[in-house]
Amino acid sequence: MKFIDEAKVIVEAGRGGDGCVSFRREKFVPRGGPDGGDGGNGGSVYLVGDGHKESLIDFSYRRVYRAGRGVHGRGKNQTGGNGYDIYIPVPLGTDVHNAQGEALLGEILKDDQLLLVAKGGQGGRGNARFKSPVHQAPEEREIGEDGESKSIFLKLRLLADVGIIGLPNSGKSTLLSKLTRAQPKIAAYPFTTLSPNLGVVKTESRTFVIADLPGLVEDAHKGKGLGLRFLRHIERVGFLLFLLDITRPNSVKDYKLLLEEIDYYKPEILKKQRLVVFNKIDLLNEISKFNIPNEKTIYISALKGTNLNQLFDEVRKRFE
Repeated sequence: MKFIDEAKVIVEAGRGGDGCVSFRREKFVPRGGPDGGDGGNGGSVYLVGDGHKESLIDFSYRRVYRAGRGVHGRGKNQTGGNGYDIYIPVPLGTDVHNAQGEALLGEILKDDQLLLVAKGGQGGRGNARFKSPVHQAPEEREIGEDGESKSIFLKLRLLADVGIIGLPNSGKSTLLSKLTRAQPKIAAYPFTTLSPNLGVVKTESRTFVIADLPGLVEDAHKGKGLGLRFLRHIERVGFLLFLLDITRPNSVKDYKLLLEEIDYYKPEILKKQRLVVFNKIDLLNEISKFNIPNEKTIYISALKGTNLNQLFDEVRKRFE
């Protein structure tokens, strides 16, 4: 399935129904009073969190969502029915902005969480509402109000327990496929992962989600490569797993580059727990272990499965 993490949507709430002008017309009641009913309220548009969705791809096929309009009031004090509400499912981690993408209107973080994005118009009052001791036969009524209509900009920031972060071709997708049930498409060239892949790990005590995030490159904070769209997805990740290619000339320098790019973007992300993993040890005859102060390091081969049990135990204990 194609991964879409941004979408513009038009939401239109329903207009309220008009109030009614009516007077009782019954036999033997020559001077029946006003009995015009109120109009119904227009339907509203809500976003609702859906934990089964992983992308905003649905909005590639439909961009306009309209709620129902309220029914007009009728005689005999009959109130018009309310317009139907619209509930739009979105993945957890969705931010809702105004059309320009500037002001944050709300966010969806929990399953079944509701967010009102367009309020339905109020139904108009019928003439029965305007009767008074000095105004026995009012012909006034109110027209129903228009519902809100606006464009909104949706941005997805993944919710995952673990985010695998590394330069292109460091083996992130391979590692994800070995640790979880995910089966990402993998190719033997840089920039293979153009969108995040998610995998689920189940232990005896809990279930947690691992995200294989697109390859970070130098100057990503300036928009290079996938740039800011990549960095956005690590904001809500609970634990950072830095995956480094040990066969590169200076993998420790690569690690520092990754830290710098994140620090340029949003320094508070680096306050999260993290683990440094050196991958592809199967390609070396002799492993040179690196001393990175205050960092836990593990050496693995994602392809061959070497030391993956050690890595899995280290990740799991962070959540138990």
